[in-house]
Amino acid sequence: MMFIVPTRLSRLCLALTALTLAISGALPGAIGAARAETSDWAVNEGGRMRLVVLPADEHGRRAGALQIEPAPGWITYWREPGDAGIPPSITLAPDTGYTLTEVSYPVPKLIDSGDLRDIGYDGPVTLPLTLSGPADGRPSSGELKASVFIGLCRNICIPFQAEFQLSLTLSETADAAETALVAAARESLPEPPSPDFAVRSHALSADGKELSLTVTVPEATRQDEAEIFVTGPSGHVFFKERERRLEGNALSIVLPISGLPRKYDIHGKSWGVLVKAGGRAMETTLAFD
Repeated sequence: MMFIVPTRLSRLCLALTALTLAISGALPGAIGAARAETSDWAVNEGGRMRLVVLPADEHGRRAGALQIEPAPGWITYWREPGDAGIPPSITLAPDTGYTLTEVSYPVPKLIDSGDLRDIGYDGPVTLPLTLSGPADGRPSSGELKASVFIGLCRNICIPFQAEFQLSLTLSETADAAETALVAAARESLPEPPSPDFAVRSHALSADGKELSLTVTVPEATRQDEAEIFVTGPSGHVFFKERERRLEGNALSIVLPISGLPRKYDIHGKSWGVLVKAGGRAMETTLAFD
């Protein structure tokens, strides 16, 4: 299904409409034929995707990945897509015997699309996954059914839904290429905080309209180079700065905050932050007392 999306408003409307269709199951999609551990590619005009699942460990957990390859000139999205867009959604069938416990995201980039600024990927990206098995920790076999929904955009946006089905057994052996794929995806994730790259302080103003951050950044960082993405409540991402200052290796930034739910109480909440600086990327949480 293809939608023409020439303006900011229509892209925002498309994102809401597409998510509603995906939830209701009304959006048609491709079906990836089953093959042990790795699905076939599901393909549409904007690109292709497939699902990879590795053998279970001794605790019944399975590592996996969602491979997304946008077509040349197309983009796909991070978990918070920016001004407009559709974040990835992965849903396992209730009877599948597994629970999707973690979806991780490689470092995205800020993509200017006319008057819109997207956060995502303009090339192939692989999202690492973790699946937990039955509560007793025993490895489980059977059919793994997953519904995957992503957005692919160029001058037009194409919501892309695919149904995958993998036959999982207890006699699988790890395929070298698949294992390397998942390992490489994990290597592309942001690093955790470290002494030379971490948030020193953060505070939300009393009126809730400004977030101030001070970050220790790598020595090679230039003032105009660093990028910060702050993720608040679901559907909210803040990255358009009001001011910034670099003194030594301390980067101070003020971000305008708007659009929060009415009567939103920040106390006791945790937001996320991703910082790109000095050729590195670090991700952590911001806890608000």
